[in-house]
Amino acid sequence: MLQIKKPSVWFCFISFLSQGANYEHALVTPGGFMHLRMFSSAAMANLACQHFRRITGPGTAPCRYLQTPMSVRKHSHPLLSGVFYSSDSTKATKRHGLVLGVYEPESDEGAIELSTAAESFNLNLSGRLMDLLNVSGGKLKAGKARVFHGLDQKYTSIAVVGLGKKSAGFNKQEGRKDCKENVRVAVAAGVRALKEGDCFNVTVDPCGDAHAAAEGAHLAVFKYDELKEESKRKPEVDLNLWINLASTDNENWVTGRTYAQGQNFARKLMEMPANKLTPSTYGEMVSKRLVDASAGDLSNLTIRVHQQDWIERHKMGAFLSVTRGSSEPPIFMEVSYQGSASSEKPLVLVGKGVTFDSGGISLKPSQGMDLMRADMGGAATVAGALWAAVSLQLPVNVVGLVPLCENMPSGNATKPGDVVTALNGKTIQVDNTDAEGRLLLADALCYACDTYKPESLIDLATLTGAIDVALGSGATGMFCNDHNLWKSLSRCGVETGDRMWRMPLYGHYSKQVTESRLGDVNNVGKHARSGGSCTAAAFLKEFVTCPSWAHLDIAGVMENKDEVPYLGKGMSGRPVRTLIEFIRQHRPPAS
Repeated sequence: MLQIKKPSVWFCFISFLSQGANYEHALVTPGGFMHLRMFSSAAMANLACQHFRRITGPGTAPCRYLQTPMSVRKHSHPLLSGVFYSSDSTKATKRHGLVLGVYEPESDEGAIELSTAAESFNLNLSGRLMDLLNVSGGKLKAGKARVFHGLDQKYTSIAVVGLGKKSAGFNKQEGRKDCKENVRVAVAAGVRALKEGDCFNVTVDPCGDAHAAAEGAHLAVFKYDELKEESKRKPEVDLNLWINLASTDNENWVTGRTYAQGQNFARKLMEMPANKLTPSTYGEMVSKRLVDASAGDLSNLTIRVHQQDWIERHKMGAFLSVTRGSSEPPIFMEVSYQGSASSEKPLVLVGKGVTFDSGGISLKPSQGMDLMRADMGGAATVAGALWAAVSLQLPVNVVGLVPLCENMPSGNATKPGDVVTALNGKTIQVDNTDAEGRLLLADALCYACDTYKPESLIDLATLTGAIDVALGSGATGMFCNDHNLWKSLSRCGVETGDRMWRMPLYGHYSKQVTESRLGDVNNVGKHARSGGSCTAAAFLKEFVTCPSWAHLDIAGVMENKDEVPYLGKGMSGRPVRTLIEFIRQHRPPAS
């Protein structure tokens, strides 16, 4: 063992190259101990000490090779290669972390390049950060993190993260901007690594894109554990930007943070169990969040939570047919945000709000049914986007319409073969009560077109398992009757990394739902297993009169397993940020 006496607290991971050309690892702890593996002699250990003194600078007392064992505890850390050792005394009562970025070399012979913030930090440390990066393995792969401890008195731990190549830009094959996505992934990795090390106050390097850095950081720390006992809950992480007063980074950070918080709000709603998030509690929660976002100024915000009698008066028979089996009363939530002149037509967002979907009489299998608490994902994404629009005071008129109910079996439930009448007077043969989302959306779309005459109409729904089969979680399936609207939403997906993929809205599919035996339309295609997401969209088209309409089937992106690194496991809240970006970029046509 090596004992190193140094007056200041010092906790640092470093690596050495042994004679056998294998990387060996060492850890210097606040207790002053450093354990080196496989050094063949005291001479080799002393050589390591000399190298360590060169890195740490003046003030380090001489190293001494000891035969006496020290009390150490062995750890394995997923973000560092190999094995390293530390003493229990390394735990600090209050830890402040810093995330810094580093770019990959542009060529095999090139050198790593520090971000602006990392370069500034490195200069303040007389080059020690770069020295430690070089001796601990050199370049970092994109999205990976390497954690150092004790380099700075203010920051207990430093997470250096790989940003990929500085030349990264739009990736045509992937349909996204890698320069932004690399920042999101890297910053998320750094924040998570520091959080795992009990750093709950973290400063983040903007890494050349403060907006993307804020998104990655805030999406990475999301958690839903409020129903667990106190001892099992993780503390909140306080995230701050490394501020350069000469730049606009802070403004971009705030905007990116709002995007992420809007998505996190949707994730929370989707994660909540159905007995905690009923249609009524959704209305209460979302109303409160929107009022809070307006900072008490309700002059441009109108919230209406309509009860069942209002739904019945408006003859929304398709919507009501879904609600019949549940004891929870349905609601129809209508939110209007006026960020522009009242003469401007609004963007209207419609979200499917089935707070629990058992399938009704066409009962789903029990396996995985618990995930159907998130069948209100469309309603959640609308809520998240509206909250962000109000928070950012975007200069756009936006309306949110959310029909909310449960789909349950009972003696009163709608039965396969029943015929119901929608708001526009069309009759619908309900052959599958588990194809319920399109029924409540039908009435909501009719109401949107008749009441608001929208500039553009977008509905979002976890509508079909077929879209998951077709696209998986790679992109949201989009059906659209307006090429310009498609292009606008697609461009926004490129910016946010949460992409759209256009699906066909052919007459071929319309024939399969309009040739119904008992009604004007059938809620499932006559070739039920073929093109299920396409026939669902064709069904909705029968209730839309707006010439600029998009249907987003988000069933495939409802849940994240490990596909999007900065989201972690759980409900995803996608594609909230793409929706916010669309609202933010929207410009009404010139009159």
